[in-house]
Amino acid sequence: MSNTATENKIQIHVGHSPDPDDAFMFHALANDKIETGKYQFHHELQDIETLNRRAFSGELELTAVSLHGYAYLTDKYALCACGASMGDDYGPMVVTREPMGIEDLKGKKIAIPGTLTTAFLGLNLCLGGVPKTPAKEEHSTGDCGTFTYEVYEFDEILNVVERGEADAGLIIHEGQLTYGDQGLHLVVDLGKWWMEKTSLPFPLGGNAIRKDMGAEQMDEVTKLLRESIQFGLDNRKEALQYGRNLDHAKADEFVGMYVNDWTVDFGDRGREAVARLLQEGHEAGIIPEPVELEFISG
Repeated sequence: MSNTATENKIQIHVGHSPDPDDAFMFHALANDKIETGKYQFHHELQDIETLNRRAFSGELELTAVSLHGYAYLTDKYALCACGASMGDDYGPMVVTREPMGIEDLKGKKIAIPGTLTTAFLGLNLCLGGVPKTPAKEEHSTGDCGTFTYEVYEFDEILNVVERGEADAGLIIHEGQLTYGDQGLHLVVDLGKWWMEKTSLPFPLGGNAIRKDMGAEQMDEVTKLLRESIQFGLDNRKEALQYGRNLDHAKADEFVGMYVNDWTVDFGDRGREAVARLLQEGHEAGIIPEPVELEFISG
């Protein structure tokens, strides 16, 4: 393609993580496996907490976000109806060096992957905590009343717990499959806890699209994202090669957990789950304002 033709395309800057599920979803867009028409996509790979915080400035047209993070972004972004990461009776976990129960976590220091992660919202709901420092304010340590926390890179948390630098760790991504390799013990799976409480899946992440693009572009870009997700599902073996280094069997298992029918479309039950989680977060005093959800179907 000529430089002129490329320059004439509408540039879409996309933020997503290198985690196996995001990498799987975006494989077709990142590697020119589908026709994107008048759009050209530029991919930026960063951890989810960094993407949550970047979204406050609205610099990316399309970005992966935690659904907790999205609660603070409704002025700038709508949610794509596709691209959900949904834990259906599983989700983020709290692990420790020694076996303990949920009540034993109270008063402990917990290593977390970021205050805007949905995992942190779920942890507070589970333990009855309310952060004394608002989640939107960037900070590295804090107190939720029922527990204290310290922020670490998500892929360091298992090591932090193993070394005894925190009493417990809140783990996301593939750590949910590998914590046992480091001799750690599961205290609570927040996805199971949420399912028992609500009979709903635990909605973790989604893709947000910038509202100032206008309705037509928002629909068209969302449609391309859905095509990319479907391509991955239809070409599973190929799409699994694209992502951060992880044992193939574990990558396959992880993608199976978080890229599925929910990812093609939230559906009514998925939308209900998002609304319920963010409503409970608001009622608990964690999310300051009620959240008006807007989904773009594409």
